[in-house]
Amino acid sequence: MNHDAYPDFYISDILKSTKTIALVGASPNPERPSHRVMAFLLRKGYTVFPVNPGQAGKEIHGQKVYARLADVPEPIDMVDVFRAAHALPALVDEILSLKVRPKVIWGQLSVRDDKAAAKAEEQGIKVVMDRCPAIEYPRLVG
Repeated sequence: MNHDAYPDFYISDILKSTKTIALVGASPNPERPSHRVMAFLLRKGYTVFPVNPGQAGKEIHGQKVYARLADVPEPIDMVDVFRAAHALPALVDEILSLKVRPKVIWGQLSVRDDKAAAKAEEQGIKVVMDRCPAIEYPRLVG
């Protein structure tokens, strides 16, 4: 996949077929982008599982926070990544170790690592990087 430009249908299909999202790097701080994007995704009807080891056991937007992806109690369709780009390779390794893998890894704005993306794609996982679903959804889905 060319990660410099995504066809609209690729992004649209992901947003329309996704039901459950693990939001890695979720923050309880209303000023943080992850907080606002999580609220947006919940309003659009997605089931969102916040993942943040420093907040594990607490709640963000009424959703229980999990320490690791492996702790999320049900299969997830997409992992939405609010972490620094340098954390993406280790996160891809964590994702590949899951018993049930997500269909998509979505790196938020400025989250891009082409080698990590290639590794995930080799295992059949779609990857979107340096994009925000809260921007793409209104543009492509409505």
